[in-house]
Amino acid sequence: MKGLFVALEGSDGSGKSTVLEGIKEKLSETDIDYIVTREPGGTSVAEKIREIILDKDNEGMDDRCEALLYAAARAEHTNRLIVPALNEGKLVISDRYVLSSLAYQGYGRKLGIDEVSNINKFATCGTSPDLVIFLNVDPIKVLERKAKAAEQDRLEVAGEDFHLRVYEGYQKAIYYMDNVKVIDAGLSKEEVLNEVWQAITNAWEGRK
Repeated sequence: MKGLFVALEGSDGSGKSTVLEGIKEKLSETDIDYIVTREPGGTSVAEKIREIILDKDNEGMDDRCEALLYAAARAEHTNRLIVPALNEGKLVISDRYVLSSLAYQGYGRKLGIDEVSNINKFATCGTSPDLVIFLNVDPIKVLERKAKAAEQDRLEVAGEDFHLRVYEGYQKAIYYMDNVKVIDAGLSKEEVLNEVWQAITNAWEGRK
């Protein structure tokens, strides 16, 4: 039986971390062999790249450098962790994947969705999720809430215009994808969690 690759996507502050904690609790009560990972990160090398990307001291980083660092971390993450786990028949859930780069670097940084897509196809050897779950939420509302947090990373402080472009990039990209489940993240935490769980379990049971 083959594995299943699920990517959880959404703007900063959409509630992905909360949802993932709930999903891990539910999965712990099943016999499903799974891993939950994140991007950038997931492996030792990729986690070190994550530190460089998100460090506010690197505020002046070139946009192309940023896109290539994400792709480099993703290459390590995909080929060292995700693909082997899928080959073992596991359920793999990643907090972000290529869709994030299309929205953040392709559209938010104005590098071009096709250009960013191409470097990620090379980085991942064409590996893509079986299911993408997008938590849809007003990016400005959550930015206002997160602005009160004591610590924000380099992307979270990029400004409203940038995050509005990111959200628009998500909307444009998912329009052309047929494996995306859009969930209203404005619902209660329990409702969002239940919808995400239902989408994952349906996909797991339906894999061939």
